[in-house]
Amino acid sequence: MSTQLLIYKSAVPVTRGRHGDCFIESGADYRFSSEVNSVPLMAVEFPQAASEYPIVFAGGGSEIAPAVILGVRGSENLFVSGESEWKAKYIPAFVRRYPFVFARQADRFLLCLDEEYAGFNRDGRGLALFGEDGAPSPFVDNVLKFLQEYQAQFLRTQRFCARINDLGLLEPMQAQVKMGSGPSFSLGGFMAVNRDKLKALPGETLSELARTDELELLYLHLQSMRNFDGLRDRLEHRLQEASDAESGTEELPNRSLSTVS
Repeated sequence: MSTQLLIYKSAVPVTRGRHGDCFIESGADYRFSSEVNSVPLMAVEFPQAASEYPIVFAGGGSEIAPAVILGVRGSENLFVSGESEWKAKYIPAFVRRYPFVFARQADRFLLCLDEEYAGFNRDGRGLALFGEDGAPSPFVDNVLKFLQEYQAQFLRTQRFCARINDLGLLEPMQAQVKMGSGPSFSLGGFMAVNRDKLKALPGETLSELARTDELELLYLHLQSMRNFDGLRDRLEHRLQEASDAESGTEELPNRSLSTVS
């Protein structure tokens, strides 16, 4: 599988021959996502995500996608605790679908799973992937429904991003996170909507954006940028807890998002 899949290490197609005796033990262990500082977000998730995460846009050209920022340092997710718990009310669908993912093969999608997932086993722990009759289990049926909806929302999100890109609303942005008297962090490699350009759009265009609910999404994105303060607070807490935290002021080089495009 592509390394752009971020949290997936060994994703292979789910087949009865390979996984007929396999189980998935689900739990609240999010260690698999502890080293990503951002993940993709679907447009439909903006209302739930905007109250906790900064929502930005990443990528370039015609390949632009929303993402939530999870940390200001590289390879660090500030929403995963030392006990591997997710410390936020809303968990992005990109994370919730793990260890499963769709892979495109010609004109169809294959259900794949990451065999490196800690809950993947052949010991009977958790939910079976296949029934005694060799058919996919109800658990797998539900996974397929979730991924089909995810794919549908992905396509809708692509159309939304293409529209705002065509309107010229996006511009590069860099976030500066100052840790009181401690280190300063700079995070770049993403874009945000220019509020002035949005307000300057013709009335007819704004009316159409409002009719499709896309205007609401844009303002949720802009509102969510205030959540960089929350990231700073989470990082300060983590630095205080770390026994090997460095003291004094340290200016770190720019970091870029580790999102897919």
